[in-house]
Amino acid sequence: MLKQETPIDYKVLEVSSRAFRPHGAIPAKYTCEGDDVNPPLDIKDIPSAAKSLVLMVEDPDAPRGTWLHWLVWNIPVTHRIREDDVPGDQGLNDFERVNYGGPCPPSGTHRYFFKVYALDCLLDLPRGSTRKEVDEAMSSHIIAYGDIVGIYKKRNL
Repeated sequence: MLKQETPIDYKVLEVSSRAFRPHGAIPAKYTCEGDDVNPPLDIKDIPSAAKSLVLMVEDPDAPRGTWLHWLVWNIPVTHRIREDDVPGDQGLNDFERVNYGGPCPPSGTHRYFFKVYALDCLLDLPRGSTRKEVDEAMSSHIIAYGDIVGIYKKRNL
């Protein structure tokens, strides 16, 4: 019989964007067909114990499995991530770049999860760290989590 692990009880962050509604279409400006800049995000209900934020943007509908579009950590606690901004230390995405790579599905409509984690510390990681390194470093420091999901389908296929 497997030992049951104690469930983790995170506080819930409310994540929204002025650029798109939850489960709504992400404007082309924030994709490979536009300016390829990050959309603005608003974050509410951040616990007072938070010392930093982590942001991950993922596409779980990618042909080869979940595709990481952006990885940022050590974001100072803030209620707003501005459009076209680098709010913290960036990691290596699945485009093998250290920057935001906007939605760019090869076919069909894909979902994009903008995930925000509140941590009780800063992460001691070098720029360009991988998703695995960030996951391991933050795993025991997450105190809150929230996300917003947007969708995108290329116009020019």
